[in-house]
Amino acid sequence: MSKRIAPSILAADFANLQRDVEMINSSDADWFHIDIMDGVFVPNISFGMPVLRDIVKHATKTIDTHLMIVDPDRYVKTFADLGCDYLTVHYEACTHLHRTLQLIKSHGMKAGVALNPHTSVHLLTDTIQDIDMVCLMSVNPGFGGQSFIENTYDKVTQLKKIIDAKGAETLIEIDGGVTDKNAKQLIDAGADVLVAGSYVFKSENPTQTIAGLKKIVEK
Repeated sequence: MSKRIAPSILAADFANLQRDVEMINSSDADWFHIDIMDGVFVPNISFGMPVLRDIVKHATKTIDTHLMIVDPDRYVKTFADLGCDYLTVHYEACTHLHRTLQLIKSHGMKAGVALNPHTSVHLLTDTIQDIDMVCLMSVNPGFGGQSFIENTYDKVTQLKKIIDAKGAETLIEIDGGVTDKNAKQLIDAGADVLVAGSYVFKSENPTQTIAGLKKIVEK
C-alpha cells in the first residue's frame, strides 16, 4: 500500500483558502488533514463547521479530520454529514473509547485515535483491531510550527509491533514537525501517513515541496 502525504490546512493561508485547497487538489498529496480545535482540549481555536463545509466543497481528495476537542461524541454525526472520510479523536478526550469508535463507524467513517506525546501506545492494545488509524502526535497539540519530538520513532516501532501482533490493518499517521529530514526514517519505522503543515505551506513552492515528500516516502 502506498504511503500518503496529508498537508495540514491549519498552516494554509485562511485569506486564500480556496486557492490552497485547489493547490492540494492538483498536487501529489493524497489527503487533506484538517485540525478542529476548541480552545479547551488544546489552548487554541482553529475553525469550525462552516469553514470545513467550504473546504469539503472544493476538495477532491480524502478528508482526514483530527478533532482536538472535549466530548467529541457530540459532533460525530455532524462531521459525517459534512463529508469527512476519517475522523480522529484523542485518546485523552474519550471516557469510553470503544463506544466512540463504534459511533464513528456507524456513521460510515473510518475511525482514528490520536495520542499525545506523553501517552503510551500500549494503551491501545485492547482496541487496536477497532481502530483504522492511529495518529501519533510528534509535537504537543494545539499549535503549528513546533519542533519534532525525537521519541516518536520509538513510538512508531512499538505501535507497529502491536498492530502486527494483533493482526490488525491499522494505519500509522504522524502529525507534527514532519519535513524531508525525518520523513524517510518515519516511514522506515512503520508510518503510513505523514501530516505536513508549516513545512509545506511556508515553503516557496508548496506543490514542489509536496512532490519532494512524496518521492521520499515512496523510495
